[in-house]
Amino acid sequence: MHRPAPLLLMATGGTLIAADRTVNHPDAVRPPRRPLPPRPVRTPRPPGRLGAYRRIFAAPGTTAFTVGSLLSRAPMGMFGVSLIIMIATTRGSYALAGAVAAAGMAATAVLAPVVARLTDRYGQAGIAVPATAWSVAACLVLLLCVRYDAPSWTLFATYIARSTTPNTGGMARARWAHLYRDDPVARHVANSFEQVADELCFMLGPVLAGFLCTALFPEAGMLVANVLLLSGVLLFAAQRGTEPPAPGRSAARSGSLLRISGLPALLAVFFCTGVIFGALEVTTIAFADARGHASAAGAVLALQAAGSGAAGLLYGLSRPSGPATARFAASVAAMAVLMTLPLLAGGLPALACCLFLAGCATAPTMVNGMTLVQSLAPPARLNEGMTLAVTGILAGISTGAALAGTAAERLPPGTGFWLPVAAGTLAAALALRVHSKGTHGTRT
Repeated sequence: MHRPAPLLLMATGGTLIAADRTVNHPDAVRPPRRPLPPRPVRTPRPPGRLGAYRRIFAAPGTTAFTVGSLLSRAPMGMFGVSLIIMIATTRGSYALAGAVAAAGMAATAVLAPVVARLTDRYGQAGIAVPATAWSVAACLVLLLCVRYDAPSWTLFATYIARSTTPNTGGMARARWAHLYRDDPVARHVANSFEQVADELCFMLGPVLAGFLCTALFPEAGMLVANVLLLSGVLLFAAQRGTEPPAPGRSAARSGSLLRISGLPALLAVFFCTGVIFGALEVTTIAFADARGHASAAGAVLALQAAGSGAAGLLYGLSRPSGPATARFAASVAAMAVLMTLPLLAGGLPALACCLFLAGCATAPTMVNGMTLVQSLAPPARLNEGMTLAVTGILAGISTGAALAGTAAERLPPGTGFWLPVAAGTLAAALALRVHSKGTHGTRT
């Protein structure tokens, strides 16, 4: 009997098999099917240690406003150094440079809360852009006054006029608080990230400013700082989707924020923290200068910021537990203890190690402190509350620098390291007072 030629068919997996044309013949044998190979099971990759930071940037617009915030905050570490080098180089007077810087700091302490209050009332974009434009214009006039040897009073007037610079760090924290208002863990991570960003800006800003002013021309640092400030604020303000809603003119006012229970003591802690920063900076410079290594003082101080930044990055990965007031009191107490380490340093290398360790408690203190400010201040006045905290720090820096400068002139080098110890002890007592009041009983 003649049998038809088999057909070649393509089976799953690309295998050729023979198929009989007479498949309906009773004697025909159907070839067995080959089972499909099992699909490989993909095991989910465990999230990395930095997964918590990636998660907060999942919300649309967060990356863009963060880039703008970083660009606008980078000049914050550049202005002071640029001003001192610019005026000291062109006018030959560190006293004049210091006086102009102090006048600008005092003006900032007065104007910054006003700008923040307007920002909360009318929106970040509506106030930040014109305030920045005014600040940049005043600074450009300052550069012209320096370049064309205008009278000294014009330096004071123009540098005071530029004090309308908005607090973009506070505005960024306000955006995080609005986006993750129902997620305390995400807010904790976001606050930690913002503190690391602050430390990075204040660590790299002075280095960049010093390089620009010495390698190019005296006004270069201030000029670049203003370009970064304006471009950063414009990018930040353009991200309207993440901006907290503004209550407008009809919003109900609740009086001064200083009437809120616990907030004055909290701001006093921020002031003491600023005293620590200012005293450490001046005393470290005097300590290094007395040992013939004044040029190394900047690198030594950068290690303190590096220690704080590393601690902030790790602290953001921890899961907050217990009342925020308790965490704040514990971190301030740790900061007070670690501030005793510089007293043990006999030389510059030892001081560098001590400052790195001392800085490790700074970021947790700031993170917990800003968390408390977010829980205390009304949502409609959040930027004002955080600007008050920053203003307290700035006032403390000025006070600590002045006290440490007097100690450096009249007492042996290194004596000024007792100032951070005293300020830290007072801060710990005040933080304990905040905790004892059980402010809001918050666990955020």
